[in-house]
Amino acid sequence: MSDPAAVQSLVEAVRNAPKYAAVDAGLVQALVEQELAKGRSVKETIKAVRNKLHQVGSAYQEKPIGYAQLTRQLTALSHDLHSPEIKAFCLAGMREHTSTRERLGFLEDFYRQPLAGLGPIHSLLDLACGLNPLALPWLPLAPNAQLFACDIYADMADFLNTFYAHTGVNGRAFTCDLIHHLPKQQVELALLLKTIPCLEQVDKSIGRRLLSSIQAEHMLISFPVHSLGGRGKGMRVNYDQHFRELIVDLPWQVTRFDFPGELVYRLSRV
Repeated sequence: MSDPAAVQSLVEAVRNAPKYAAVDAGLVQALVEQELAKGRSVKETIKAVRNKLHQVGSAYQEKPIGYAQLTRQLTALSHDLHSPEIKAFCLAGMREHTSTRERLGFLEDFYRQPLAGLGPIHSLLDLACGLNPLALPWLPLAPNAQLFACDIYADMADFLNTFYAHTGVNGRAFTCDLIHHLPKQQVELALLLKTIPCLEQVDKSIGRRLLSSIQAEHMLISFPVHSLGGRGKGMRVNYDQHFRELIVDLPWQVTRFDFPGELVYRLSRV
């Protein structure tokens, strides 16, 4: 067993880099312990953990997100989630994160088509959410729907909670480590968007575990169809095959939707 003081020192060293300072400390600790168990040195452990954190999160933030500036802008705006100025703010905010920016060209269809027929959503869990909660004005939500969103970044969660409070949304954002702690919330709809490939860089079994364990009546799962550099490389075909393997013998009815930059599946319990 690793010395707790040594582990804590390494956690602090990893988080000393500005791009990792807001990452959930529990996730960093778990990754540090995994690397130490492999017999890595201090220097090797720090490098390996930062590489994994880059794969699961920071690769999608080309530059630090200016949460303080976004918050100042938000305070001057309407409190109505569906007002034109709030929707414009949300669109601008989503451009700050690669994952949501790639979706803006087909945002309305992205939710309208896969969620057609489900009716107003009363509870929602957005996993590894990024800035996707800023898409709430485009989701078919019931009044006072209960919303949960989680990611590995504490500053992101703080900003999203400010957004929820400003718009009067019944929501809570929090940090989470999906690799080591699966969520327990029971919801009508869960979102797991472009997340499985990232997490599988750290844990090859995580996709199946998530699809087996998330307590939702419906799920929206998606995969990217091109790399961050814009190359397709047969990703749509490969991820479809991979998803079909992950879902074997699980109690889900699956419907596929194809968008220009994203491969989407709606899962409904059977």
